[in-house]
Amino acid sequence: MKLTLFYLPSCPHCRLALKFIEELRHEDAKYADIEIERIDESEQKALADSYDYYYVPCFYLGRDKLHEGHAEKSDVRRVFDKALETVCV
Repeated sequence: MKLTLFYLPSCPHCRLALKFIEELRHEDAKYADIEIERIDESEQKALADSYDYYYVPCFYLGRDKLHEGHAEKSDVRRVFDKALETVCV
């Protein structure tokens, strides 16, 4: 399963989200197979503009927005859980 993450490398909230992604993937084996397609919105502006969001980090599963804006570790866990739940349905 692949999630799309729009981010900016210089954004402190995005750096935290990336840190939480790695922590969760190492802490819980059920998250190990979740792939993250990271899209730097400053480099891929046309693609970023084709999605409906205003703040980074922003997580999508397909075109379904799962979370937008500042993310705590618990938010990233919810994103992962929702993505796994969606795939299992």
